[in-house]
Amino acid sequence: MKQTILFDLDDTLIHCNKYFYQVIDQFVESMLSWFGPYGVTTEAIRDKQTEIDIAGIDILGFKSDHFPQSFLETYRHFADLTGRRLDTSEENWLWKLGRSVYDLEAEPYPNMQETLDALASTGHELHLYTGGELLIQNRKIERLQLQRYFDKRIYVRRHKNVEALEEIISGGPFDRDHTWMIGNSIRTDVVPALTAGLHAIHMKTESEWLYNVIEIQVQPRGAFFTLNQLIEVPDTIYGYVNRPME
Repeated sequence: MKQTILFDLDDTLIHCNKYFYQVIDQFVESMLSWFGPYGVTTEAIRDKQTEIDIAGIDILGFKSDHFPQSFLETYRHFADLTGRRLDTSEENWLWKLGRSVYDLEAEPYPNMQETLDALASTGHELHLYTGGELLIQNRKIERLQLQRYFDKRIYVRRHKNVEALEEIISGGPFDRDHTWMIGNSIRTDVVPALTAGLHAIHMKTESEWLYNVIEIQVQPRGAFFTLNQLIEVPDTIYGYVNRPME
């Protein structure tokens, strides 16, 4: 039976978080060189940057400038706290460091192509639903030639939440009984899908961004699975669709 399957992009089909963590490590190293002598710790720097980063998502959504801005605001916070003088050259360097994460090559998760091939070849309709800015996300999509699987069925939203998914589902040819959302984020993938009455598959990652981790308080209307590897997706969907009916 044909299914409609929406895939998240970042940290579902391709790596994302690990690049942000690498850049944050560089940020923390620089911050320690400037503020360590004042007693500022690694933990304090990381906690403040995370706090500022998450606080702005609800307002700005997945806007690219938000990440480097969190570096600047963290820097200014500790400058104010310690009395250390602000330095324009340091701020400029932090901004460039934060923006550099968007220039890194998109690396697919293991078995990405095999998984998409298996689903497409058996007649399922694949869609891509991702948070971010159109230019940046399209660059990743083009690098990995993902249009061959999704064609024009690609949705990029700055705010990725219950309302955004519902708008897509309500405005398109989706049968909720046969539509799946697959993604790593409980907040932006799983909960919106379950709220919309879709099937959902949560793809676990080794290290999840704190923003994505929330409690699921929605009762699934259909299927809900948690998987560790993309290659498990086709058999999981096949097994559910072809399960013996009671």
